[in-house]
Amino acid sequence: MRVSESREAKDRELRALQAALAAEHAAVYGYGVVGGRIGAGRRAEARTAYDAHRARRDALVRAVQDAGGAPVAAAAGYALPFPVPDAAAAVRLAAELEDRVAGVYADLVRASGGEQRRGAAEAMREAAVRSVRWSGGSVAFPGLAERGGTASGTPAPTA
Repeated sequence: MRVSESREAKDRELRALQAALAAEHAAVYGYGVVGGRIGAGRRAEARTAYDAHRARRDALVRAVQDAGGAPVAAAAGYALPFPVPDAAAAVRLAAELEDRVAGVYADLVRASGGEQRRGAAEAMREAAVRSVRWSGGSVAFPGLAERGGTASGTPAPTA
């Protein structure tokens, strides 16, 4: 591999790491909303997901730094994909968050190799499993369905 190709691959991986970090920031925010609206019967599940996304976010901060980047900061707020007035909407939001995170990790799987790729594949699998638990349904290839939009598929930050 030529030096320029190697640099391009490293840049592509860093961009994918940053996108995954941004998605995790959005998921942490989103689960704050979910936690405020979810019914008591699923509150522990929401807390477990929130903690998992915080841990992934922290690991991605280190990975971005190790790749020579400055980790993208969390936004002050994020635009949710729909209003979340009750527990049913909170469940839909949790499933949507997991679908979006799975998509971003699919991008990271494509852009990385070795241990980074294995970690991204594991994160994608975990998000897909949580999505199924929240929604009650699944897709054949989690994280890959209809990826024609933005690279990250995450909620848009708001100021």
